[in-house]
Amino acid sequence: MFGRWFRSAASAQPAQVPGGCAVYAIGDVHGRLDLLENLLERIRSDAGQYPDDVERRLIFLGDYIDRGPASRGVVDRLLEDPLPGFATVRLMGNHEEALLLFLDELNDGRDWLTFGGLETLMSYGVPLRALPNTEAAAAVLRLALASAVPQAHVDFFRNGALHHSVGDYLFVHAGVRPGVALEKQSPGDLLWIRDDFLRSRAPLPHRVVVHGHTICDLPQDRGYRINIDTGAFVSGRLTCLVLRGSERRFLTTLDDEDGI
Repeated sequence: MFGRWFRSAASAQPAQVPGGCAVYAIGDVHGRLDLLENLLERIRSDAGQYPDDVERRLIFLGDYIDRGPASRGVVDRLLEDPLPGFATVRLMGNHEEALLLFLDELNDGRDWLTFGGLETLMSYGVPLRALPNTEAAAAVLRLALASAVPQAHVDFFRNGALHHSVGDYLFVHAGVRPGVALEKQSPGDLLWIRDDFLRSRAPLPHRVVVHGHTICDLPQDRGYRINIDTGAFVSGRLTCLVLRGSERRFLTTLDDEDGI
């Protein structure tokens, strides 16, 4: 079920990454530093079996914070060089954008706090007894959060890329608007889209879209898109897509599922 390959109208060849390039793409971490460390070790071990790799890329699909208990620890880890010898790409997720919208005074933060922000406040040591129900209360909480989050972390959130391409693959957080060229995609869709993208049979012709954002029990390879958000914060399953040439497979933090 995971063996279906993307094929364009003009070519019978499966999607590929350039020869000698290995890609490891990691889905939504959501504050699970423990799972991130576990998966990084698995990736290190896996890469060690391919000494002929010329280039290795480690791509994170965003949503580093919220929901899990260690958002701050995840960001600290990713500010380092997570795996020496790998070129690291860090995409922005909608949860990072939600935090920034609150810090930038573009909303009162109530929505963000209800879908994971409370856990992020806790990880940065910001106390909260109740959701802010007035502009004044939101301003107090915003100031407390701004004081607690290191500037390097804010820069990390702001500097996340919206998409990244390798060979025939496009990596984004949420997906793409079907029928819209990549250069005309809106940031809102790249970070937040769901139904229109998930229902499309060819959301971006001639590309395989690798995404997270929408939780699935197991990684989904639909041929034209691959979803690797396996709900790590609640399932304990953090997933990595591995690409070499035309081969693709998965690594996971659950021992019995590596190589699905």
